[in-house]
Amino acid sequence: MRMIEIDYEAQPPIDGYGPGGFRVGGDWQEGAILITAEGPAPFEGVSAEGIAPLLARSAELDVVLFGMGDDIAPLPAALRTLLEDAGIGYETMSTPSACRTYNVLLNEDRRVAVALVPVSAGSPD
Repeated sequence: MRMIEIDYEAQPPIDGYGPGGFRVGGDWQEGAILITAEGPAPFEGVSAEGIAPLLARSAELDVVLFGMGDDIAPLPAALRTLLEDAGIGYETMSTPSACRTYNVLLNEDRRVAVALVPVSAGSPD
């Protein structure tokens, strides 16, 4: 079997997650995070203020994944409208699913961002 090393040039991959944070590009990040082409930054939550950095980069994004913690939760209607008006696709899922999907889309050179809420203490890495 031939092994090919994946090179994430544009954005760092998510290496892992655990209670309270994420390992991104080899560095541990505490709390909720937002990862764009600019790299990881604190995510201010599922609010108009929290998605403002995404709206500012709307021309650079095709899709945003929202990892809502241990379970799937819908985005508030007002936020869905803001994203749709900006032409940004979005998908909500559990945080573990969002981490995996983000890395797959990065590998496909997609214009993706991810907003992640940490999992609880009982969730696996």
